[in-house]
Amino acid sequence: MNQSKALWGGRFRSQPDPALTRYSRSDASHLRLVGFDVAGSRAHARELVRAGILDDEECQKILATLDAIAAEAANGEIAPVAGDEDIHTFIERHLIERLGDLGGKLRAGRSRNDQAANDLKLYLREEAKAVSIELLALIDALIGQATSHLESPAPGFTHLQAAQPIVFGHQLMAHAQALSRNLDRLRDWHRRSDRSPLGAAALAGSAIARYPHETALELGYEGSFENSIDAVGSRDHVAEFIFVTAMIGIDLSRLSEEIILWCSQSFSWAKLDDAFSTGSSIMPQKKNPDIAELTRGRSARLIGCLSSIMATLKGLPFAYNRDLIEDKKAAFEAVDTLHMALPAMSGLVRTLQFDTARMRAAATQGFTLATEMADWLALRGVPFSHAHEITGRAVRYCEDHGITLEELTPQMLAEIDPALEPSIMEHMSVEAALAARSAQGGTAPEAVQRQIGRLGLTLAPLRAWAEEGAQ
Repeated sequence: MNQSKALWGGRFRSQPDPALTRYSRSDASHLRLVGFDVAGSRAHARELVRAGILDDEECQKILATLDAIAAEAANGEIAPVAGDEDIHTFIERHLIERLGDLGGKLRAGRSRNDQAANDLKLYLREEAKAVSIELLALIDALIGQATSHLESPAPGFTHLQAAQPIVFGHQLMAHAQALSRNLDRLRDWHRRSDRSPLGAAALAGSAIARYPHETALELGYEGSFENSIDAVGSRDHVAEFIFVTAMIGIDLSRLSEEIILWCSQSFSWAKLDDAFSTGSSIMPQKKNPDIAELTRGRSARLIGCLSSIMATLKGLPFAYNRDLIEDKKAAFEAVDTLHMALPAMSGLVRTLQFDTARMRAAATQGFTLATEMADWLALRGVPFSHAHEITGRAVRYCEDHGITLEELTPQMLAEIDPALEPSIMEHMSVEAALAARSAQGGTAPEAVQRQIGRLGLTLAPLRAWAEEGAQ
């Protein structure tokens, strides 16, 4: 039949203008919510049995038909027509076409307001785990590279200036640590979003759906809403989810920026695998870090999604307002962006090849061992303010004579300051600088190894949560 009937209109004397219809209609992206809308409808059908509106036989017919609609929609066999305002209209149309008046019974005791809130919440709860699994793959790639570079010295940077020697694995683990906190944020968000809005109906609760807790448990929630107005009118869980995606985007962008630098001619620390790089249409020699650049650019989209949802929510009175349809646009774009970026970044990181000799040569450039000299003086009782001044004069002396700190002779040390005894030179090496920082969180190889072990323990429950219920 393919004729759609609106879920409203009885009190109207004329048909909606085509401009209104076009403006009001959900776009095709909302089809991804069909399975979640059907899940909520199945739970609601059982609620209607408890209310006495459906008997068991009617309920089974509705459940079977809902399953068929979901399967056909997933396979592309059916899709909304022009008259379907949204997926709720689309599903009800098919129910009534196939079941007659029985299909129209399902709407009792609920509203599109609680349906829409539930559909998106179920979708995001599933996507939180899907994104987490992809994020874990990237973190695993970083840990794998870090493990391979526990003994690879490199310069660490502040202000993009060489600062102190580190092992390169320590730099890679900094990114792994930052990304891992987003996993914890997603799990924490999942816990905080564990309340079903079904049963809130339009805003006041339902006189028919009187057991929302039962419906909530069936859908995998911990419980149901505490306040029906809040349940249909709040989208802080959407904003919070998108904040986490934006934070992931920011962390990905920082990693991308460093990869771009490492692969540049100026650094030449890393080589891109052919499978994860592109070339130039005019310059045959080029090998470009497009994945990193695209990720750096698309992180802006994620920030834009967050700005969009926050701006949408800021002026809305309780309860439901049609402005809230914008929550889906922001959420879908955020999710889709990460599903593109994370697998690509994982492959990029996993296949990078590093020039450890070049990194080692750069580890002491820019007088990165100066802090070792100042620390040595401080450990021998020289006030650090004086130690800092003495070391600064040593650096200036080296600049004036075109040498490095490691090349200072006993005579030169005495000329700079009597406090600089020849024994200081035992500490003026990359190896000594790294070994001195073996405390927790430091850059010594053994400290980084312990860090990797601790992060593995931190990730274990997060991995178990993300993989729970995965197909």
